[in-house]
Amino acid sequence: MRVMIIGATGAVGTPLVRQLLETGHEVIGTSRSQERAEHLGTLGAHPIVLDALDSAAVQTSVAAARPEAIIYQATGLAGVRILRSLDRPFKATNRLRTEGLDNVLAAARQAGVRRIVAQSFAPYRYAREGGWVKSEDDPLDPAPPASARQTFAAMSHLDQAVTDAGGIALRYGGFYGPGDEGFTRAVRKRQTPIVGDGHGVMSFVHLNDAAAAAVLALEHDGPAIYNIVDDEPAPMSDWVPVLAQALGAKPPRHFPIWIARLIAGPGLTMLTESRGSSNAEARRELGWQPRYPTWREGFAAAYGEHTDAASRS
Repeated sequence: MRVMIIGATGAVGTPLVRQLLETGHEVIGTSRSQERAEHLGTLGAHPIVLDALDSAAVQTSVAAARPEAIIYQATGLAGVRILRSLDRPFKATNRLRTEGLDNVLAAARQAGVRRIVAQSFAPYRYAREGGWVKSEDDPLDPAPPASARQTFAAMSHLDQAVTDAGGIALRYGGFYGPGDEGFTRAVRKRQTPIVGDGHGVMSFVHLNDAAAAAVLALEHDGPAIYNIVDDEPAPMSDWVPVLAQALGAKPPRHFPIWIARLIAGPGLTMLTESRGSSNAEARRELGWQPRYPTWREGFAAAYGEHTDAASRS
């Protein structure tokens, strides 16, 4: 296929470009940065400098590219630090998941592009009740913390808009792998404590496995939503110490809930009560088989060299 990736130089976009090219697709990749767009050219993609928030530019670029499919991976998460509020650091990403996405979908309609795949997110979003592992059919949290409402609304907008257009939304787990410092930076600095009994559950996915799911989704019709997560949703008490060890970092601190609430505010419930996600539907319908079935072998493969370096220093 002739595939256009909006946000082709991000954490998922870069391995996605490589995998699409390796499987015989023609790739048009966009980036807001001229320098990063030029790097796409060295990989073998056709580079375009494009801001998804510029509706006229999006319309012109999609019409000129004539893609058969569009994969939307645009975010503004580079260098973001998560503190008490999700909405502040995710402000740029929320605009891309609403205004930017709407621009792309409008351009796709006008150009007759019917195959759409887009990056969504699974962790923290499912209702904090009942079982600890949720499927795509389970309800989302109807009352997210005030500090995360805009972010949750943007993700719901993306899911709805993409499926309304007949596309596929991929609810990824927490990313990890080379080039992504989202979780590792905080764990290295011991800023990811185990709160209370550490029951809040997280689902992960290696960046290469996330990209592989998008490649497979191109071959399937929508509308659909899939959780793209590994096989082992895990409480913080399990995964944080393992990641710290893989990074050669000190073990995580332990905080009682009342102290953690003073630091994190009401949004703490996203950590202490969060549910994990099941990948059964993606395995069954997409034929997705993650190279790293669980974060245990994935963390070791992605970060094991850090442990060796730390032991030599």
